[in-house]
Amino acid sequence: MADLQHYLAAFGPIAILLGAAFEGQTAVIAGGVLARQHVISPWVAVLAAALGSGILDLALFWMGRTFRGGRFVGRIAAKPAFAKALGLIERFPAGFILIFRFLYGLRAAGPVAVGVTQVSSGLFAVLNAVGAGIWAGVFVGLGYAFGPAVMGLLDGLMAHLAPIGIGVAVVLVAGVLIVWRWRVLAGQARAPT
Repeated sequence: MADLQHYLAAFGPIAILLGAAFEGQTAVIAGGVLARQHVISPWVAVLAAALGSGILDLALFWMGRTFRGGRFVGRIAAKPAFAKALGLIERFPAGFILIFRFLYGLRAAGPVAVGVTQVSSGLFAVLNAVGAGIWAGVFVGLGYAFGPAVMGLLDGLMAHLAPIGIGVAVVLVAGVLIVWRWRVLAGQARAPT
């Protein structure tokens, strides 16, 4: 167990940073749980989450700004969330930049949409950093506050992990066999005689 804590302390902030950038809240909440268990500092968890989120959003902003007419922006612009984001940016540009991370469906579309508007790069960078810090603090705080409940759930799950794993394996194998057998029979039915 001490080895696991050592690895979590060493690589946990990197995992939180990458998780915050590409996955979102779950990795950041897990960082709060690690902080509650005294594996890493809460401040390290918040900083890693804010950096991961802030850097990715800044990159997406620059992609929106640089490739306005490109395929990447075109694919994102085709989604309904993009139009919703543009409407919110027109009415509340600073507020939108601070809170788009909290709005479902706007995590990727939000910074790209800001990139295609007239919002200055400097304003976006400052508000993005503040918004990423607030977001990271909220979700690390949730993990920290509910860490004991999460750990209790994990302890209970670990006690039943072997039977659950065996059950899942049996269901997967049975499902694969059923699909395979169905395809064989369907192929035989279609074969010319």
